[in-house]
Amino acid sequence: MAGECVPEGPNLKEMSEEELWELINDNRHRISLGVRPCILIPYLRQVKVLTEVDEDEILSCHNLTNRCMRTSYMLDLLRTQGRNGAIALLEGLMIHYPTLYTQVTGRKPSTEPSRFSGLIKYSELTEYLIRAVTGMQTELQEARNEAGKMSARCSSLESEVGQLMEQEEKSRNLQAENGRLQRHLSSLQREVTKLKDEKCDLYIRYTVAIEEKSALNGRLHDLNLQVYQLQTELQNIQMEKEFHKQRSLRNLSSSHTPQLQEAHKDILEQDLAEAIDSQVELAEHLKSYREENEKLLREKQGLLDQTETLSLQVQQLSLDCKMHQQKSTVVQSQMKELQVERDQAYQSRDDAQAMIARILAEKDTLRSQLVELQEAVFALQAKRSPRIKLQSSDVKERSWDSETSSSEECLLPVRRRLRRMDALNPMSLSSCLSESENALPTSVRSKGVEPPSPESLRRRQEILYEDSSLEAAETDSLLDEFVFLPDAGGEDEQKPRSPSTRSSVCLSRSSAPPFLVRSRPKAIRVNGRVLSISLQCEALLSQITVVGGNKSGVFVHQVTEGSAAHTVGISPGAQIVEVRHEQNNKALKMVLEDSTLEEATWALSQVSGFCQLSLRPRQNDYEALLQQLQNSKMSSGDSFYIRVNLSLSAGASWTLAVSCNDILHVTNTRPAGTEDLWHASQVHPCKLLDLQSGTVPNYYRAQRLLIQTIEDMSFQTKKCQKVGRLNTQSEQKVVRIVSTGRQGRNPLWVSVEEENNKSTESGPPSASKSCVTLMPFTLVTPHFPPVCRPILLLPTILGRMLDKKLASWQGFQLCEPEVLTSSEHAARLQRSEILEEVEPGGNQCFTLQSVDKVMKKGLHCVLPLGLDCVRRLHRYEIFPIIIFIGVSARSARKLRSKLQRKGQTEEQLLSCLKSEEPLLDKLPCLYHSMAPDSWCDLNSLLTSLRTIIWEEQRKIVWVEPDLW
Repeated sequence: MAGECVPEGPNLKEMSEEELWELINDNRHRISLGVRPCILIPYLRQVKVLTEVDEDEILSCHNLTNRCMRTSYMLDLLRTQGRNGAIALLEGLMIHYPTLYTQVTGRKPSTEPSRFSGLIKYSELTEYLIRAVTGMQTELQEARNEAGKMSARCSSLESEVGQLMEQEEKSRNLQAENGRLQRHLSSLQREVTKLKDEKCDLYIRYTVAIEEKSALNGRLHDLNLQVYQLQTELQNIQMEKEFHKQRSLRNLSSSHTPQLQEAHKDILEQDLAEAIDSQVELAEHLKSYREENEKLLREKQGLLDQTETLSLQVQQLSLDCKMHQQKSTVVQSQMKELQVERDQAYQSRDDAQAMIARILAEKDTLRSQLVELQEAVFALQAKRSPRIKLQSSDVKERSWDSETSSSEECLLPVRRRLRRMDALNPMSLSSCLSESENALPTSVRSKGVEPPSPESLRRRQEILYEDSSLEAAETDSLLDEFVFLPDAGGEDEQKPRSPSTRSSVCLSRSSAPPFLVRSRPKAIRVNGRVLSISLQCEALLSQITVVGGNKSGVFVHQVTEGSAAHTVGISPGAQIVEVRHEQNNKALKMVLEDSTLEEATWALSQVSGFCQLSLRPRQNDYEALLQQLQNSKMSSGDSFYIRVNLSLSAGASWTLAVSCNDILHVTNTRPAGTEDLWHASQVHPCKLLDLQSGTVPNYYRAQRLLIQTIEDMSFQTKKCQKVGRLNTQSEQKVVRIVSTGRQGRNPLWVSVEEENNKSTESGPPSASKSCVTLMPFTLVTPHFPPVCRPILLLPTILGRMLDKKLASWQGFQLCEPEVLTSSEHAARLQRSEILEEVEPGGNQCFTLQSVDKVMKKGLHCVLPLGLDCVRRLHRYEIFPIIIFIGVSARSARKLRSKLQRKGQTEEQLLSCLKSEEPLLDKLPCLYHSMAPDSWCDLNSLLTSLRTIIWEEQRKIVWVEPDLW
């Protein structure tokens, strides 16, 4: 509105200096708020009303903390320039702040030369205005770009908000689905409960049916006995009938009287009729028994069918019962463990309460003795001089003599600290270490939520009111743990006051005489099952000896009597987990939890001065280790497998001859009576079984031997090149060049770290620093792959010729590429599932799924790929059989026709072999190499390959970790 209609103000050229500065001072607040000094200073420097020193003071002075203060200071500097300063300020406002210029002067801004005062030349003014306009245009463009970025950011945020809303909707749907599934699960659980009840009912019915079956079997047996008896009686009757008949015939023939014959005939007829009737009756009984027997047999068959069905149900129920019994057994064992832990916690709480009660009683006794000693001292001082008497009376007015004295206030923080800190006396460490590993470390205070039991209160009461003689004896023994401090004033002069020395502070305030204070050792911090102990020692390894290794852990074996380690309570049976100490003004942390015995011994030998040990009580494991060492079941606690990267013949110091790529099982890194040697055994290629054993150089000695071997090989190579003959293809491999990215340390040694920058330290200082990344040994881990492993043939050109022939064998199949879309290709490439592309940038790729699909069929997957796929397969626990076929110029000529069909030449095959052979040493696994003279034609090569694949399939796969 001011810009639309502005009344013409006074002419600035006609105004005096006082009028100009009065006009500026009237609007000083407005100028201070609206002007940025960094914008006006270039013009003021141009008209020479401000110097470079003034500019530095305005923009860089620390006292000017905001923009308004800098603008006000600039106005003060311009005031010293008089009229020129005021005119230059107003002209700068007209150029850079036209609106503010109008508000201050009441005139319209204009860039005409007539409106300027002439403090600056016309050419310089034009140049300055051009630069100002250019700068403003640049700022405008930057502001527009920033606005565009902000708009794009707003649109992206809006899209993110939309995505979040969609995700929220999906989450609500998932929650609803989850609720539905939970309800369905609860219904299924109810159905399962009903089925279990039905199974119980069926089991009961099955039991009843078995009982009925046994009863029917008994009844059937009885009926069979009755039938047998009836048959026996029938036979007896028939025999008697025959006997009587013959007898009657004899009597008839011998008798001559007709009367007797008639009488005898009537008797026989009557007996015959009775026998016939009895026979008919027995036949009817037998028939009825047979019908009943058939009926029982049918019932028996039905019961047998029912028994089979019930037996199946009983088996299911028995399995369910076993499962529930196992669950109940696990729950009961957990309950027992919880009860044991609860009892131990209660016992620890009671012991802590008893100890607190005893300490309180001791403190009361010592406090009373302290008051008596103070009264005696005050009495002596009162006799010496009135001034001391006045001072002692003043001290008594400050409650030194009362029960609520300041000495109690001084002791109160000690009591509160004792109550809040989990502390253990270092002299009681041996008892802590002898406890079970599962036993939790106790503290001096009770952590339970339940109040003390009556038994605990009774024991506390007994301790509080124990026998006076025993109390006096304990008081005398406790006085040894107190020290007599000098005058408090002198102590305050020597060191400043701190909250931890509040007792001395209380003495200095009241000018009290010296008195006894508690001098207890430094507390042990308890972290779970690990105890942290701090001590001061000259050479830690001279005070303790250790046993064990990376497999069992490093344990304290012996402690020197009277040493610092023995004083703080270190005892045999404690596992050393971690060591912290200072060396060359560097704080070092050495983790020994899974270190070898050699590493642990070296690390402990470096400890001198103040150090901190982290110990874990494992008495049972320590005793088991000692028992195994005494029974010669193991020579130490070390056990790890290594791959040898150089050939070593048996020397004067070591007894085991090894070749490059051999696998050794190291069982002792510090054999007795030897230095710089390891005890190791060769490993069976197909089983984890130790074969020939002996000693080999340790890592650093083997590293020096490796460097020496490489230098000798380099010298021999140069010599052979000068002579003009060089043939290394048929020679046995001597070294394998393997390096690590961890410069300056042993890759097998990873326990030493600097606490400041977390940088690692190397091993012993005698290690070679020039080639410290060369590795004579590499750690390996065994893997037992499935029956059929993939096959990878090298060199690549020869492998492509043999892939289809191998795939035609029984038990082999060629890996086929898959056609992927662009989205699938990107997704699988991100998951590292693409092994190799058929053509760069194409859609056909050999994927991990195609290899796995063939392996699941129980077939060997023939891989038409290169060496790059090996590491990708290892990430998914797939270990191919790698066979490198050596080719000489003579054998290459025999493959000339095969190569020409593939569009290849002999020179290309030999160059491919030379380029891929050095890459084999960089593989993290072993491979099989065929000598060029082991085959003469393609048929013999295929026969040898079949034998090699069968042998490699039976072997253990040894894999190295990633060295970078």
